Amino acid sequence: MRAVPIELKDAQAYINQYHRHHQAAHRDKFRIAAEKDGKIVGIVQVGRPISRVLDDGYTLEVLRLCTNGEKDVCSFLYGKAARISKELGYRKIITYILETETGTSLRASGWKCEETNVGGSDWDTPSRRREVIPHQLSFFPEKNKYPINVKKQRWSKELK
Repeated sequence: MRAVPIELKDAQAYINQYHRHHQAAHRDKFRIAAEKDGKIVGIVQVGRPISRVLDDGYTLEVLRLCTNGEKDVCSFLYGKAARISKELGYRKIITYILETETGTSLRASGWKCEETNVGGSDWDTPSRRREVIPHQLSFFPEKNKYPINVKKQRWSKELK
């Protein structure tokens, strides 16, 4: 398996085809494809943290990681994303997974579970009222853009 560059539109098409519960991110800082026997077997999209609190200029977030089910691709891509982020001068990389997922690939890549039971609440807050429609801002209405009431785990890796 090897890492190869991939254009944003091609990465988005792959993620929109294979990701179980999200569409591709519209923007990112960089993306990497994993290639095996001449075929793309996975993609990782890395960008600025979604949370304003965590967006300190020295942290990146794995926005999407998607594979076709090939063994060890997730660990490979998490590791590559962290190494590239470190080379770019970032100090930390984070990602979120569903509360129901085990994090085996993250653990195998040296990441640590930082917090559980995060996110997943409604985007409507008293200080910033909004009505969230599941397909709002989505070009792919068959997948909800913002799953509501699905708790997550935040994983991170210090890039020293």
